[in-house]
Parts: sequence; structure tokens; C-alpha cells
Amino acid sequence: MAVERSRRFGDVFLGLVLWRALGLDELFDRLLPEGREDIRWSTVAAIHAILRLCEPSSDLFLAESLYAKTALEDLLGVPPEKLNEDRVYRALDAILPHKEAVEKHLRDRLGTLFDLDYEILLYDVTSTYFEGLAQRNPQAQRGYSRDHRPDCKQVCVALVVARGGIPLAYEVFDGNRVDVTTVKEIVTTMEARFGAARRVWVMDRGMASEDNVRFLRQAGRRYLIGASKSDLRRHEAQIAEERDWARIREDVEVKLCPTENGEELYILCRSEQRREKDLAILDRFEKRLEKRIESLKRRIAKAKKPIDRAQVDQQIGRMLQSNFRASGKYDLRTEEAPETAAGISLVAKETPIWKGTRNTMAGCYLLRTNIMDWTHDELWQTYIQLTDAEDAFRTQKSHLSIRPVWHHREDRTKAHIFVCFIAYAMWKTLELWQERARLGNSPRMLLDEFREIQSADVVLPTTDGHTLKVRCVVKPEAAQAVLLERLGIKLPRRLRMNATARSHQM
Repeated sequence: MAVERSRRFGDVFLGLVLWRALGLDELFDRLLPEGREDIRWSTVAAIHAILRLCEPSSDLFLAESLYAKTALEDLLGVPPEKLNEDRVYRALDAILPHKEAVEKHLRDRLGTLFDLDYEILLYDVTSTYFEGLAQRNPQAQRGYSRDHRPDCKQVCVALVVARGGIPLAYEVFDGNRVDVTTVKEIVTTMEARFGAARRVWVMDRGMASEDNVRFLRQAGRRYLIGASKSDLRRHEAQIAEERDWARIREDVEVKLCPTENGEELYILCRSEQRREKDLAILDRFEKRLEKRIESLKRRIAKAKKPIDRAQVDQQIGRMLQSNFRASGKYDLRTEEAPETAAGISLVAKETPIWKGTRNTMAGCYLLRTNIMDWTHDELWQTYIQLTDAEDAFRTQKSHLSIRPVWHHREDRTKAHIFVCFIAYAMWKTLELWQERARLGNSPRMLLDEFREIQSADVVLPTTDGHTLKVRCVVKPEAAQAVLLERLGIKLPRRLRMNATARSHQM
């Protein structure tokens, strides 16, 4: 007996289970009917999404290396030699026009699977950068980089998710687009696509311009958004007052402050954990500012000739701007000093209210809403779900490799992001299955564990001198078997050779 042709089976099989559980096989078969191509585009779409989930990399790596190491040939009936670079890229072109249809399908399917109502929509924006100049993509621009790659061009990805980070939809914007300018477009697009139900829009303070707030009030829209730092400072007196605070968690207190017209609530929040973090940041900025003040004083004192006062004033402005968090600590100004060679001196006086303001405001943040009938706890718990949107971006960047983008064409870039969105829907499905089975919430742990389950050809000698080759799935180890049982997934024992996409039933 001999064993040949060992292949990765468990993780890609799980990916195919997820693809079919979401009804994506039937959907893409309808959207991309069979034509003259050797391999259906719907099958290549499945390969894209499954491999993006299991071992994300460049599309070229999928075609040239990864696919042949997996058992997807047996599960989908596509020989590795058929999955060339041209076919991989043309499949991206084929699926991109169906983005909205897929979003609507996933909304309905995920809603059915996990009893979602999409009443609360969490909105956030991130960026993903390019390797190369991306000269054929007009959306590739330099802008604020969340990836700390200001040297690279990027696009911005605006994502809308429901509770728990369940994806609803996304849009791709130019890389230099400012977050606050995207709100109207996203809200109207989502309402046109999914209906203008009376949903709650949850956004961070980067979206909270007065113009956007007025827009959100229209047509009965409800919102819960982070308020600006300037709004927070205007509430310093209410923060300092120790009455009317409600403790909603061991280290979090909330106070509701209705506006005079009764149309809005401001929600003051203070957190001990956040206070410690804020004070540590302030300490760092204060020390840095103090060092620069002393350095500037020494330079003025050592001057051998008159110094241009206007230039020093500009330097003070830049110094305060680069240390903006501590800029309120000192009243900095230049004064004439004719008795010195420089002709000026630098005066730094600590502002009397700094320490009080510093201690009062540290750990505080402000929300605003037009929802008047929710409790302190409901409002705060809903807002902190924005971390679900942040987690969604983190997953797509860390586990699904949405960055960097290797494509240089606009349509291929959008198709790459589309595949990542689909893979993220599969990821969240697996995560929710895990939670139901009380197996934690780390899909990567499961995928890595199942990756060790192999398929192989067992070659058996026959009595007449020939050999019999059987393609089998290797029996999982005890721990893997327990995970499969808890998830309700049954592995096949044998695989058909040269199977078609429909020949293997799970």
C-alpha cells in the first residue's frame, strides 16, 4: 500500500460549506449562467472567496501556487492547469457587476440564518494602500492613511455593518476622500438599495458635522453619533457636576443632557480606563512641549544678533500645533527684550485653569442623538458597537489581506475588495456558528486546525498484479472530530476523481 497526492482538505472543505450555506453557489450560478468558457465563472468566484478565507494572498499566488496544494480540484472539478492567471483575473471582471445583487442576497440570507433585523447600522471608513503607482486607477490617491503608509496611494472603503459586525454593504471612494463628506452619499445609497426604514445610524465623531446632523434628521432618520471635541468642551460644567451620573458599568458613567429645544440629547460619558489612557497621553505631550519650549528659550538666549520675532511666532504656532493636546497648558508669547542680543524673549506662563480642565475632561467623551426614549445603557451599549465595524476592518486587513492592493486598474481593485467582502461574510458566518457551538469566536483558529485534515490517494495492490487507487479523506484527529461534531459538519470519507462542481453533495 502507498499514499500519494496529499492535499489540504479540511479548511477548503469548510470554506465550501460556508459558501453553500450562504447560498452563494446558487446565486452565482443564476448571475453568471454557463457560457462557452471551459470553467464557469461562478466556480472561479467560489475559488476566489474560499482561498481568500483560508489563506489570503495575491490573486496570482492563488492561481500559480496555492490552488494546486488544496483539494478544491476534487471538490469543484477544476484541474489546476485550467486555473491560469487570465482566467483568475477575468473572473473578477465577471463578478464585479453583480455587487449589489450579492449584497442584497447576503442581507436576506444572513438575516434568515441569524435572525437579524438591521435596525441599527454602524458606519465607518478605512483605507487600503497600493503596491506600485496604480496609474490606471483614478481613485488611487494619497490621503489620510489608517495603515500608516502615507508614502503609498490608497482607496477608502466605507463599510456598513449591523449588530455584531454582520456586513450589509460597502462602497469604494477616492483615497483622498474625507470621512465627513461620505455620509450623505452612503445613507442615500443604502436607503435606495435597502429601503428607507426607520433605522438608527451609528457613526463616530469624524462624521459629525452640523450639516450631516441636519441631513440625518430629515425624513425621520435616527442617529447616534460621536460629538466633536469642541462640543465636549462646552459641556465642561456639566461634567464637573457630580449629580445625575448613572453608572452603567464598573468603570463607565453616563449623564443625559437634553437640549433646550428638546430635539436632541447629549450623552456625557466618562470612563476610568479611558481616563488613565488620556492622562498618559497628556503627560507625554506636556513633556514634549516643555522640552521644545526650553530648547527655543535656549536658542534665543544664545543668539548673537537680533532674531526675527515674526519667525519665532510662527515657530511657536507650529510647536503648539504638533503638541495640540497640551497646547492649552501654556500662554506662550514673545516680548521685546532690547537688553539682549536677540532683541526678544520667550514668555511661557501656565494657564491657571489647565490643571482643573485636564483632570475634569480626561476620560470623557460626548455623544449626541435624536433618540429620546432609550435608557442610558441602551444608548451607550449601542454606540460602543462601533467597535464591531472597526473589528470588521481589522479582520479584512489582518485575516483576509484586503491590503495591500496589487491591482492597478480601478475595476480590478474594486473586484478585489468585493471578494474580500464576500470572504468576510463567510468569516462572520463561521464566527457565529462557533459562538452557537460555544467554541469561542476565532475563525482563524478553526481554519488553521482544519487545515491539518488532508486528503490523499491510497494505492492498493490487487490480486491480479494491478493497483487500485482510492481518493480518501484522512481520518481527523480526536480534537478535530470534536470540533466538527460541535459545528454539525460531516466530512466525506472518499472523493471522486475528476469530480464536477455538482458531483459532491455534502
